[in-house]
Amino acid sequence: MPIVQTVLGPIDPNLLGRTLTHEHIALDFEGFHCDPPEDFKPFLEGKLRMENLGFVRQYPYSSRDNTRFYDEETRVAVLKDIELYKKFGGGTIVENSSHGLKRNMEFMVEASKKTGVHIVAGTGHYVHDLQEKDHVGMTVEQMTDLYSKEIITGVELEGVGMVKCGFIGEVGSVYPIHDFEKRAIKATGEIQEVLGCGVSFHPGRDAEAPFEIVRLYLEAGGKASKCVMSHLDRTIFDIDQLLEFAKMGTYIQYDLFGTECSLYQLNLTVDMPSDAQRINNLMRLIDEGYVDKILMSHDLHTKHRLTSFGGHGYHHVHMNILPRMFAKGLSVEQVEQMTVTNPAKWLEFNI
Repeated sequence: MPIVQTVLGPIDPNLLGRTLTHEHIALDFEGFHCDPPEDFKPFLEGKLRMENLGFVRQYPYSSRDNTRFYDEETRVAVLKDIELYKKFGGGTIVENSSHGLKRNMEFMVEASKKTGVHIVAGTGHYVHDLQEKDHVGMTVEQMTDLYSKEIITGVELEGVGMVKCGFIGEVGSVYPIHDFEKRAIKATGEIQEVLGCGVSFHPGRDAEAPFEIVRLYLEAGGKASKCVMSHLDRTIFDIDQLLEFAKMGTYIQYDLFGTECSLYQLNLTVDMPSDAQRINNLMRLIDEGYVDKILMSHDLHTKHRLTSFGGHGYHHVHMNILPRMFAKGLSVEQVEQMTVTNPAKWLEFNI
């Protein structure tokens, strides 16, 4: 029988409930610091507070405190928001912090035990520039060994024991794709074919990046039906090109819901879409017959998006976005498909 591997052990896929497929509950994002306009720097120094929240919302990656998504005040705020997510009908969070993002599996276990929300941890490698020295030289074989070990055997956590990962992701790359990242993509494809697990990719900020990643992954033996392409709402803006990508057979993930600032600091050449634009694109994909390939999430990774710091929290998709989609003609069955059935099919595998 297929299972989904959570940090507290394997469960039946039918028990996941509504699932967010791309979130973080603890990671270090300080490596993505961006300098703000010179006049604004004094407002973005020090702690995040009401007086500077407007500046942080506009320049989220210019506040080091905002990107320090792992300290004690963040942990308290995250637990509060996971509890809200559970209260409003959420069942599972897929935590995408992989090697290079300083994932915290101990906190994943703690959060799941305290809130009752299932949490699925990922293995794999994020982008080259954030890797520790002992990882950058890894071969494809060494990577496949690591990924399979963390899924089959688990990760030894002090005071906890062995905790198993439930998918490979997020596997990160820039564009053009770095050689290290190509090895990670190839390793992901090779071990996916062996284990049958789900995988999730973080593409570089170029419309061609998702296409190249999928080609490399498929050439290595990976199945398109077990692959999620993340962040498509900030990567492929032309709807016809998005429909062309959809033909490749992967899951199409819109995972930046709640990010409403059009200034995208990590790629100043594009405008970040609004939630309304995300909704309209997903409704078009549904009209074109891709409801069984859509996933939705927030990619929450900075403090200002937590409710304790003036943000929307993990319940935003379910409480604010889906009702707007209902108003545009979405059916209950389509919601179940995108938020319950699709995540379960992606995550399930046999061990």
